[in-house]
Parts: sequence; C-alpha cells; structure tokens
Amino acid sequence: MLKSLFSSSNNHNKRRPPYMEEQDTSDTSQSAILSGNFEADCSYFRELFDRSQDIVFNELLICGKYRGMIIFVDGFVDISLISRFVIEPLINKEQQFEQELNENAGHPDIQAVLQKSIVSTCTTKLEKAMNPIAAAVAAGESVLLLEGASRALIISMRVRESRAVEEAPSEPTVRGPREGFTEKLRTNTSMIRNRLKTTKLKMEPLTIGDISNTEVVLTYLEGVVKTELLDEVRTRLQRIKIDGVLESGYIEELIEDNNHSPFPQLLNTERPDRVAAALLEGKVGILIDNTPFALVLPATFLGLLQSPEDYYQRYMISTVTRWLRYWLALAALVFPSFYVAVITFHQEMVPANLLLSIASSREAVPFPAIIELFLMEITFEGLREAGIRMPRPVGQAVSIVGALVIGQAAVQAGIVSPILVIIVSFTGIASFIFPSYGLGISARLLRFPLMFLAGTLGLYGVFLGLLVICIHMLRLRSFGIPYLSPVSPLSLNNLKDTIVRVSWRSMIRRR
Repeated sequence: MLKSLFSSSNNHNKRRPPYMEEQDTSDTSQSAILSGNFEADCSYFRELFDRSQDIVFNELLICGKYRGMIIFVDGFVDISLISRFVIEPLINKEQQFEQELNENAGHPDIQAVLQKSIVSTCTTKLEKAMNPIAAAVAAGESVLLLEGASRALIISMRVRESRAVEEAPSEPTVRGPREGFTEKLRTNTSMIRNRLKTTKLKMEPLTIGDISNTEVVLTYLEGVVKTELLDEVRTRLQRIKIDGVLESGYIEELIEDNNHSPFPQLLNTERPDRVAAALLEGKVGILIDNTPFALVLPATFLGLLQSPEDYYQRYMISTVTRWLRYWLALAALVFPSFYVAVITFHQEMVPANLLLSIASSREAVPFPAIIELFLMEITFEGLREAGIRMPRPVGQAVSIVGALVIGQAAVQAGIVSPILVIIVSFTGIASFIFPSYGLGISARLLRFPLMFLAGTLGLYGVFLGLLVICIHMLRLRSFGIPYLSPVSPLSLNNLKDTIVRVSWRSMIRRR
C-alpha cells in the first residue's frame, strides 16, 4: 500500500503556484470592435464606465454637423491641454476637416484627422478594438470618437501630480547625488537615462496586474548584461499572475528564488545612481509605477552590505568603513547571544574582576539572563517600530527618549542589570549599520532564535545556529548567482571589490 502511494505521488505532475502559471497566449475570443455607429459606441463606453464620476464624456460638434466625443479621466489629463491641442484645432480647422471628409466621399474616418495633423502636437494611436480603448481611458489616455469613424484616436496627454525629486530618505549619504526616485515612472526612467546617455541602455515596458495594470519597466545595458539572466528575468515577470501590484515588494516576493528565506535576494533602492552603477556591472533593474523603490538583481550578501558612498570616497577610507560595517553586522547578530551563553554556561571565559562586577550588578535581578535579554530586546524593537510608525517630527524623539527612560527605570527597579542595557543599546546601534533595510530586518529576526539557542545550549547552540544560517546562505541563489559569491565559490578577481575596495585603476574588468 505504501509503495503504491509513493508511486502515485512521484508520477503526479508538479504544478506551479497560481501567481506563476504559464499564460495562455492563444486568443479564443475576438475582442469587440467599434461599430461605426456613434450612438451605439458612446452608449457602450458610458455603460462601461457607469458610476465613475471621474470619467469625463465631452461631446463636440465639428463642421456644424459631425458629432464627436472626447473621453478621459479627470485628474489624469489637464483639461486646458485638451482644449488647446484637441478641441481648438478641430474647431479652427473646420475647412481642412471638411475638405478631408469630402475626399473620403462622405465616409469620414479618423485617419483623415491624423494625416492632416489636426492633433499633431501629441502622441497618437489608432485603435478599433473596444477593450484596448477602454484600457487606454483607465490608464489616463484621452480617446476621441467621431461620428461614422471605424477607429478611435488615442491621445497621450497624461499629466499626473507627483512629489518633487528629493533625497532618498532610506539611503542617506554624506557625499553623493541627492536625487531619489519618485512615484512617477517616467521621472525615474529619465533619472537613469540622464546618468547613462547611451543607446545601449534599454527599457522594456511591461504591464503586470490583471486589475491594476501596473506599468513596469525592465532596464539593462545591451551587450553588458548576460542573455541568460535577461531571459530568466523576462520569464519570471511574464509568469506573474496577480490582481494588482501596488508596490515593488509584490514583484520582489513573486520572482525571487526562495521566498521562504529571511534574506533578501533582490536589492531595493531609492537611488538612481545605485541602479545606474548596477547596470554598469551587468545587472538588471526593474522600475515600477507608483513606488519610489526600484529592484536590482541579482543580489549577493556582500553586495547588500555595500553602500553607494563606498565609491565616492577614497578607496582606503571605503575599505576601512567596510571592515567596520562587517564587524558591526556580525555583532548585531550574535553579540546578545554570546553574552547569554557566556554568563549562563561559560563563566570561566570571563576575567575574574569582570565576572565579579557582572555578578554584583545582577544580584538583585529576579530573572535569568535569557529572560532578561528577551524583555529588553522586545522592548527596544517595539520602541523602534513605534518611532517608525509615528509622525516623523516626534517619532525619533519618542524612540530615543523612550529607550533612555525605560532602560534607566528598569535598572533602578532591579528588573534588568546595567550591563545588559549596555549590550542591548550597542546591539541596537550596530543594527543600524546595514545599508540595506531588508538585510537589517533579517539580522534582527535571526537574533532571537540565536538568543534562545544560547540560553539553552550555550556557545554550542550559538555556533550550531550560525552553522545552519551559513548552510542556508550557501544553498541560496539569486537568479542563479550564489548568494555568498565571490567568497563561495571563491573568485579572487572579484574579491577586489568585496572585502576591500581597491582603486579605480585596479578595477579595469567588469565583475
């Protein structure tokens, strides 16, 4: 019986997750097209956009006898531009339009309008299928319907309000560009284009989300990026099937190799200079509309520990800064666990004077070191999260003052020892050293199971936990690239920009 069950399981075809299903490219049903009946076509769109107050239906009368209608979304289109570049030309060029109608033997077609450049100052497109026309309206385009015409004219006049270009708040630097991405896709693509003025820079448009129809741009440098990597990225993006994409985190989770891993396998950044630098290294960027965070892939662990400022300072300073960052990153992960393990199981490793000082400070504390540490760590993480969620002018003050007040009060009440407050504070400061916010969250998350192992198994538990983490990172891939490269597998040529940062004259080859 067991054998038959296993055989049935092995022969069963594996199915992809619902968001990665292969899309059926065969079109089984032909989309409805414009009938040429002005009343019927207008009624169709009025019914389609029923109960949508922001959809404007503006009727026109051309040459005193031909009816027309402009359909657009109020707020996506500047009405003054519609009046100036569409309505006024149609009215002011009545003779030209009348002549064109006569040449068509009384069967007007919108192609005549396009050919005579009545609407010549905008990007235009002819379309006769109903679904693409409706999708264009929903996306912010303007649509012009004319009586008797078998095609509609889609006019690109999108004007959307967006915030000004500011410095990226999540990735501040002392030296470097102050520009950060905004929520407007075209603004973001222009900032990358401004840094890489070459015909090799390609930007492929995609649309993801069955309902949201979110615009996505795949950007890379032709001749620099590997074809295999580019094909894999295209395949994963095209397989996504989801109702809506509201932020780049949706796409990040759907295309990464292992979404059960605590480690980020893609870099998300607000800095256009960081995306441009990644493209020069042969990586691929993904820009998503309505979010200032772009995605860069593939990503490696050591790459996520690098800051853009490493390349704007002198290479000796950048090297020392990297070493400091690596050491503090390790401390943020294991320092509390090491303290618990030593105090609980390995007191012989502590010098006698220091051990006496620790014992005297813990004399009135009623809890073991592991409970004491968990209480303080959870409190510190709660204060940090509260500071992020609160309004910015008071958020930082609340988190700092709260930590000081609670720490001092806890020591005076005899709940925690003073040395533990020092350890938790140092660990909290070290956790801010990560240039990638996602990698910092991973270290904060993994710190708690390591603390538990330290409180139950001592240093053996700490090293066992670190061994499991290392094995997981060794097996992890980011679009086929080992997560710990170039350390594992070892590549001596690429170590010149990982452990150290050599001078620009020494980096003559692309990684």
